[in-house]
Amino acid sequence: MISLMLVDDHAVVREGYRRLIEKHEDLAVIAEAPDGAAAYKLYKDRRPDVVVLDLSMPGKGGIEVVRQLRQWDPMARILIFTMHENAAYALQAFQAGAKGYITKSSPPDLLISAIRDVHSGKKSLSPDISQALAMGSIDDERALLGSLSAREFDIFRMIADARTIAEIADTLNLSPKTVSNYHYLIKSKLGVSSDVELVHLAVRLRIVEPG
Repeated sequence: MISLMLVDDHAVVREGYRRLIEKHEDLAVIAEAPDGAAAYKLYKDRRPDVVVLDLSMPGKGGIEVVRQLRQWDPMARILIFTMHENAAYALQAFQAGAKGYITKSSPPDLLISAIRDVHSGKKSLSPDISQALAMGSIDDERALLGSLSAREFDIFRMIADARTIAEIADTLNLSPKTVSNYHYLIKSKLGVSSDVELVHLAVRLRIVEPG
């Protein structure tokens, strides 16, 4: 039996995926979390075999949750299940320690096979992400994102999403000075000189939506 934790901020979505997953006798959902803080606590309490994690959640983003779980348990098996059909997110997820990346537009049976693959130690990618990664490997701007750590990427995403330094510091339990240092380092690594350029880059790479 493969035990699972579902992490998604929509209860109805979790219910739908739980019903799909539990049609298979070798899979069992033993925990559900609506956000990163709850996921971290539940993981330590329940120790599921595989975490099925969305990237878009209140508070800490999914990339930061992956980093924290893997920091606490280097053997954590985490499968990203998200709407983001984006090579930049996939690269950061794998850099943070995820073992699989499946988009929510994928057929249901692909999620099931991905769970089994990740549990057995294999990497799993949906075809759309495999294609995006192949195309992204020759894109200079996407390559720049590979220079960011998981935490830097999460802060980059929050800044581009118009979060203030104070809000980011509170969310990530960092001091405003530390976030400001990250802010400077991120702009340096990405080759931008202002927040306007940073936001434009995030929009071009589909890290945030226009407007």
